[in-house]
Amino acid sequence: MKEKPKLIVILGQTATGKSDFAVEIAKQVGGLNQSKGLVARTSRSEVLGEIISADSRQVYKGMDLGTGKITKKEMKGVPHHLLDIVSPANKTFSVSDFQKLANKKIKEIIGKNKIPIICGGTGFYIDSVINENIFPEVPPNEKLREELAKKTTPQLFTMLKKLDIDRAKNIDPNNKVRLIRAIEIAKALGKVPSLSPRSNLGENNFEVLKIGLAFPPEILKERIYRRLLARIKVGMIKEIKDLHEKEKVSWKKLESFGLEYRHVALFLQGKLTKEEMLEKLNSQIWHFAKRQKTWFKRDKNILWINPSIKTDRVKALRAVDKFLK
Repeated sequence: MKEKPKLIVILGQTATGKSDFAVEIAKQVGGLNQSKGLVARTSRSEVLGEIISADSRQVYKGMDLGTGKITKKEMKGVPHHLLDIVSPANKTFSVSDFQKLANKKIKEIIGKNKIPIICGGTGFYIDSVINENIFPEVPPNEKLREELAKKTTPQLFTMLKKLDIDRAKNIDPNNKVRLIRAIEIAKALGKVPSLSPRSNLGENNFEVLKIGLAFPPEILKERIYRRLLARIKVGMIKEIKDLHEKEKVSWKKLESFGLEYRHVALFLQGKLTKEEMLEKLNSQIWHFAKRQKTWFKRDKNILWINPSIKTDRVKALRAVDKFLK
């Protein structure tokens, strides 16, 4: 029986240091010829892992500080993919777009006898690749979208809960674009269907190692707040202002990206004071982190570690080594 290609996934809640840890993994993995097995490094500087970002907002150009996008310096020479690939002004990127592009990149990386490493906190995106989900073909209903666009996000969320409570549990209640799309699908199909994972039939394309990064709640809360203040200090508000003024991204579109972009956009329009923006944003990021936890805890095959504990990091590296051998 032909062996499946190997794929490593680094996942977890926001502010857990996934990007840095994925780079560490990419620089430490041994080479793996996907048809011949483990092979030796040819030089100490050679990087044998490549990273595919699984973040629903980092695909957009110019959305850097607000999404916590890794910098060139932080990449440390490790190739990264699916960052900065579409304009936020005129393109809406979907999970099916991600699935197609990620699968293409995985094949390219494997073709170079390197290890594909998916890294991110958007569980829906990660599952779309690992489980080979089949997405419903529901064309846009422009008339319905116009009607729904006039409603507030709380009204849309209430509508979705009535249509499909399960989908409502796993969606950002402040993301108007996603709420409208979920309602659109639910109205067309009767409900938002449970996506059909081919992996349930034993037909998934990869052998996968999933490593999850997690901190105790009180520590994660503090990390979220400190990171928020740091991003504001280095220019997150200016970044979002420039997206509107220079890149012509509408306030409505910025708000649709949720979290940092929504609340800073409201502040820049004079609808929130800076203090209100900080308070609401910190609270919303924490609630987002809790939703991420809810999504990931369904998966019993994740190796969870606390990245601040040295023995946990060693455990993860050993798991990678064993997985590749």
